[in-house]
Amino acid sequence: MDISQLFDADDAKNYIALCYKFDLRFLNQTNKHLKMRNIPTTKTQDFFRILLGLFMITAAIGHFTFQRADFQAQVPNWIPMDKDLVVILSGVVEIALGLSMLFLTRYKIVVGIALAIFYVLVFPGNIAQYLNGTPAFGLDTDQARLIRLFFQPVLIFLALWSTGAIGYFRRKV
Repeated sequence: MDISQLFDADDAKNYIALCYKFDLRFLNQTNKHLKMRNIPTTKTQDFFRILLGLFMITAAIGHFTFQRADFQAQVPNWIPMDKDLVVILSGVVEIALGLSMLFLTRYKIVVGIALAIFYVLVFPGNIAQYLNGTPAFGLDTDQARLIRLFFQPVLIFLALWSTGAIGYFRRKV
């Protein structure tokens, strides 16, 4: 049975209208929280925010070009998707986050939180690379792969600190 036999055009229109209404309500509610009263950041924080943005854009370019095989090697085997697709999709997310770090300064706290969450979500790939002994990115020893694991919390911290998210959370508590 084809899915088009289950729903007619009116059902599709109603579904789209419902999603649109939900999206508008969600965005209006979220927009109140998204502003999160951006906290002024120092020039040092701004420098690291821009640096992280450029780092993410560079990594995204690597996903699509010269480091593609290295990124594929880092995708854990338990991910039920084609490794190349995972690399492409994560590259798209990385370029979006990188550009957001550079240009969406009005929402920098939200962007910093999103980037920190992204770093948490890709951390299993780093762990898998270490546990499987996969050589990628010039990390050809267990010691080098282990040391790399300790840099992920640093990236998470920098994403939150450089955007003022840590200060925001401190004021909320």
